[in-house]
Amino acid sequence: MKASLGISKVGQIALPAADVARAEAFYKDVLGLRHLFTADGKLAFFDCGGTRLMLAPPENAQEPRRGSILYFLVADIAAAFGQLEAQGAKIVHAPHLVARMPDHDLWMGFFEDSEGNTLSLMAEVRS
Repeated sequence: MKASLGISKVGQIALPAADVARAEAFYKDVLGLRHLFTADGKLAFFDCGGTRLMLAPPENAQEPRRGSILYFLVADIAAAFGQLEAQGAKIVHAPHLVARMPDHDLWMGFFEDSEGNTLSLMAEVRS
């Protein structure tokens, strides 16, 4: 058996941003994430429930690749999507029931950030 590396949680996630200042405004003003700091005007960092989110330009001046989908957990997905729409976020797929679990229903909806990355809001709705 291999020895454990001792990984306990995801510490940071990076998302590509062609325009870091524009992306920083989206994550701060539209999503309401707590801005931690901006380094050299090129990297913006946010706190998301103890996981750090880094917005950074693509390496080697290449066209940004779309990142993995981040799923942000919210208590009221309908209200959160209403707020996203009111603030001009591009909605990709409105909130919908994904699965009925033994103790909750799983709802998800998808939208794009200012850089074209697909993001999701998810809610675990208790019966």
